[in-house]
Amino acid sequence: MNIRMKLLSIWTPQFLLIRELDKVAEVTIECLDELLKEYSPESLNQLENLVMEGNLDDRRALMAEHHNIQLNALIESLGYEKAMKLGRKALFRAGYNLGLETRERLGLRGENLQNTVKAAELMYRVLGIDFKVKKLGKNMVLRVKRCALADHYSPETCQMMSAADEGVVHGLNENMNMSFKKRITEGAKECEACINFIYDIN
Repeated sequence: MNIRMKLLSIWTPQFLLIRELDKVAEVTIECLDELLKEYSPESLNQLENLVMEGNLDDRRALMAEHHNIQLNALIESLGYEKAMKLGRKALFRAGYNLGLETRERLGLRGENLQNTVKAAELMYRVLGIDFKVKKLGKNMVLRVKRCALADHYSPETCQMMSAADEGVVHGLNENMNMSFKKRITEGAKECEACINFIYDIN
């Protein structure tokens, strides 16, 4: 692990957390706005621009509520199945790009598992998400004990937005594919995701 990651793992300044959260909000909201622009321009025209303000908790709530509104508009226009399919595909791509960018900024090299997990912990600290990773044979299971967004997301929005999480992990380490199996927003005690490896790594 490089020095920058070590320092950020010990302490991440509040202003940096806010800056990174605002960036995540911008990227994900723009991603969904593009879908609304194509499939439901009238809904997009009725949406108010999101203004991120307040502390971290306030900003997380504002972002989550805006995501809820965007997905509801997509579902109303396209139906649940198509809205979810298009939304998850677009958000996976957006998350993947965020993961790649973070990997570059943190100076990650190669496919080191420990570095990937630490980088993911830093990214999800921004969202108020705490997780543990357990190795199971050749693969891993990620379990989320606390998620600050779970109090604000509808089950449908959580399912859609989790595609961005899956994309982020793949961007951080292209040898890893993640898929959520359980979600707090659907009544589970904790979120659970399976992480599979394209090939064996240490």
